[in-house]
Amino acid sequence: MSGQAIVISPNTEIIQTSGVARALEEIRPEWQARNLIHRVQRLLPVDPSSACQRLFNASIHDLREKVIVAGLDIAKEAANQHKLPTVEKSEDVENYSVSRVLDLAYRMGILSRPDWRRMLRVYDIRKDLEHEDDEYEAEIQDCVYVFTTCIDVVLSKDAVQLIKLTDIKEIVEQPSPTTLTDSVLTEYGHAPEPRQIEISKLLISYSLDPKQSDIVRQNCYNAILSLQSLTHKGVKLAMAENMVSRIKRNVPDLAQIRVSLGAGILPYLKKTQLKAFFSEYYGSMKNVSYRWTQHSRHGELLRNLEEVGGIEFCPDELMDDFLEWLVMCFIGEPGGYGRMGSNRRVFFSDVGAPIALRILQSATKLEFARLERLRKKSGLVRTACQNEFVQRRFERILDVVAE
Repeated sequence: MSGQAIVISPNTEIIQTSGVARALEEIRPEWQARNLIHRVQRLLPVDPSSACQRLFNASIHDLREKVIVAGLDIAKEAANQHKLPTVEKSEDVENYSVSRVLDLAYRMGILSRPDWRRMLRVYDIRKDLEHEDDEYEAEIQDCVYVFTTCIDVVLSKDAVQLIKLTDIKEIVEQPSPTTLTDSVLTEYGHAPEPRQIEISKLLISYSLDPKQSDIVRQNCYNAILSLQSLTHKGVKLAMAENMVSRIKRNVPDLAQIRVSLGAGILPYLKKTQLKAFFSEYYGSMKNVSYRWTQHSRHGELLRNLEEVGGIEFCPDELMDDFLEWLVMCFIGEPGGYGRMGSNRRVFFSDVGAPIALRILQSATKLEFARLERLRKKSGLVRTACQNEFVQRRFERILDVVAE
């Protein structure tokens, strides 16, 4: 604390009723036992300004420790990426200025953006407290803000050991199915973009590598799904660029599209790549045919389509082709004849029809009006719907989509 700081003398009762004293109880036990916090408690009733400065100093010291605990390798990556002073050893972190410590903690994911901004505001208040004069006099509101923010954002929270690439490798390379624990997910969510990119590249590479065992590839894919909501947007953009360069000018295969969807990067692929995939996939569907007589081949065909998001990312120019196939697979054709058809008014694929309906139902951009246009435009659908029982199945699709 600066020796020239002017001591303010607010009413002790106001300090007590402000909740500041109770907030001190939220400080982690390891800090509760330190002399610095004891001095803060003694100063609080008589010199809140000095108590604020000491508490802020404690929070900055705690952040330095958390940076080191999180890992100097991650600190180095974050510092390099965001043009902060170089970090090679613990002493480098100790030599960081207060503002740089706050920036580094934010870039490493130790502080969220809202918490980082709150701490910057506290830093401004602390500088005012150090230089109180006739133009500025600390108020109770300042002290309350400093105390509650430092404790809530820093001193009440445990240090987080950020995840390393070797940790992820150890999990996914197990010879049995594995899932990521809550602690691993939390550590990944706090990791800076360089570390998330490193982990994402590994998982995508392993999941697409035919040299890896099936169980490792599946573990990687499951991990990708678990991490998608925690992955920074900048990381997803970097992963999309990586996938685009991996595909090059080839038609993306099913595994690449499946992994891209799981990683949340499918919308960022090139439109030409998506069009090439869906065009080739429709060719496979056309070869199989929607007719009920091909029911034994419908399961794998449509489940694979489901795994790449159904028709959610299908280019608009191919949408009517997919819709016609799926609708015809579900509505079927007039029955009532033959040894097996005496009790079946409609012949349809028992395997393919329910999956086709799910795909249509899950297509968020599919509109009721588009299906109505398809019924009028498609000769196949129009002809099939001349049968009242087939028509009822088409109306069922309309009901599902309308919902």
